Parts: sequence; structure tokens; C-alpha cells
Amino acid sequence: MKAAVVTSFELPLTIEERPVPTPGPGQVLVHMEASGLCHTDIHGAHGDWPVKPSPPYVPGHEGVGIVESVGTGVTSRAVGDRVAIAWLGSACGHCDHCVSGWETLCEKQQNSGYSIDGAFAEYAVADADYVVEVPEAVSSFDAAPLSCAGVTTYKAIKVAHVQPGERVAIFGVGGLGHLALQYARLVGAEVIAVDVTEEKLALAAELGADHTVNAATTDPVAAIESLGGADVAVALAVTPKVFEQAFASLRRGGRLVCVALPPESEGSLHLPIFETVLKGIQVIGSIVGTRQDLAEVFRLHELGRTRVIAEARKLDEVNEAIDDVLHGRTTARLVFEF
Repeated sequence: MKAAVVTSFELPLTIEERPVPTPGPGQVLVHMEASGLCHTDIHGAHGDWPVKPSPPYVPGHEGVGIVESVGTGVTSRAVGDRVAIAWLGSACGHCDHCVSGWETLCEKQQNSGYSIDGAFAEYAVADADYVVEVPEAVSSFDAAPLSCAGVTTYKAIKVAHVQPGERVAIFGVGGLGHLALQYARLVGAEVIAVDVTEEKLALAAELGADHTVNAATTDPVAAIESLGGADVAVALAVTPKVFEQAFASLRRGGRLVCVALPPESEGSLHLPIFETVLKGIQVIGSIVGTRQDLAEVFRLHELGRTRVIAEARKLDEVNEAIDDVLHGRTTARLVFEF
């Protein structure tokens, strides 16, 4: 099978021919149909974060495909099922986080395309209990970005406890941001989209953003303050400056939701204690979503409540695709089709 492989943090990915893996006990073998490119895949391939993957490995955690075979003991999935391989590859299932509905905080979790081989390949093995079934009405092409970009931003809006009529500022309109603003609208928020390119702001307006702010030409903090300030600010751009702008844009009682993960060398957020205390600001870290969250994301898309904006690529183009993402040449998500 063909696979895109990280062999070194200093080198481009290589396209290799590898044997088709065999599913072990409790696993399924998935014949991939589509796999989205997430910025996390790029951070992993470059060794940007404190906890690093171990090359050689196959990235990819937005994979969708058909179960081709199952390992011993598998009863939750069957040959022919169409499933998503998401970031949460597996968890212990027994710790207090797992049993309380926060499996994404499990300290023994494995992550697809990071600690275990992922979906940038024609075939992938995955834990049968942690793949999520994709509804028939949701295309594999759309389901791929929903498996991370969708569920991550859906969870961010969930943990912010956004109320109807509240003002939500989305900092960064791209693969995640174009979905975040849709989820904010679904719960009745007034949405402000902030980005540095007019193309992405035009997309945000098309998707229903009530206000757009070009941070390259306008002070986003002043612009949002002129609207009354944000009740919730969701930080989706990988620069600390954006997080600080998002914080500064909040009105009293506001919530900053931290989602994007900058490189380790840039990964500090400096918050003014005085303003945080006196304004009653909450700072919330939001990490992807659970299997149940992803099932809800798929259901919303099945009902026609969301749109996925993505461009198709071939796996052979993986390095060009990474370069396009890093240089802002993509409107939203890139999806490898097999």
C-alpha cells in the first residue's frame, strides 16, 4: 500500500510502499477513502511540540474509509462499515476521565497519526471501539474534516456554554474557523469572524458571520469593543498574539477558549491578572472531542446544518499541501482522496 511517512523532523514526508497491516485483537482494518490534513499533522511532522511522535510514522487523524477486515474479539464493527479514524485512537476506558465522559483527557490515550500510525495511507488499522460510524448521508470527503476540525470546534463551543444572543468572536477563519462560526450560529450566537485575509472573511460572511474584521488592517480588539465586546472568544490561530487579542476583546464575564497549539518555542500566553480577576474572565482549554461529540457532529451535518469547505488533493502531493497550509494558500481544509 502507499503511505506518506515522517522519517525525520527535518525532512519532507516520503511516499513509501508498505505492506497492508493486519488488524490485531480488537482492531479493524480500514480501506481509506479520504483523509484531511490538519495543522496538527504538520506540527507533528516538524517536532514542534513538547511531546513528540517517534519517526518513522504515518500521520493523519481525519481518516474515513470502509472496514475491510476485523481482528479477533471485535463485535462493535463489521466488514463494510464506513468509519472515521479520529485523533483519539484509544483510551484506557477505566480512569475517572474516561468514565465521566472526558476520555480525551485520559493519560493513557493513544493518538492517531501521532503516537500510532494514522490515516495518510491507503489502509490503516484502528481500535474498533474508537472509530466512529459515518452516516450514509455524509460523504467521506466531508466526514474527513469533520473528524477533527469539526469535532474540535464543536467541543469548543460546547465547553464555552454559549447562550443564544451572546457575541462570539472566532479568531482565525480556516479549516477550523469556518466550522466554529457555524456551530456558534447553531446555538444562536452573534458571530464575529477575525482573520487577516479578505478571501477567508468573505467565506465567513457567506457562512453567516454577522461581522468580519480584517486584523491585518484593523485593530481587532478595538473593532470588537465597538460592538460591545465579545462574550466568548475562540482562539484558532497558532500565534500567541492572537490569543492575547482574543483575551483583550472580551467583555466582563467573558470566556477565552484556547484551541490552537503554537510551536513549543512560541507556546506561552501572558495574561494580565488584574483584568482577569476584576472582569471575571474565564480561560478554558478545549481539546478535540469525544466519540459522542463526533457522532453529534456527523448528525448535524446529516441534517444539513453545516457546510464543509475543502479542496481535494492526492497523497503524492502531501508536501506541496503542507507548504500551501503553512503559507496561507488554502481557504479552509485540504483533503487527500484515495
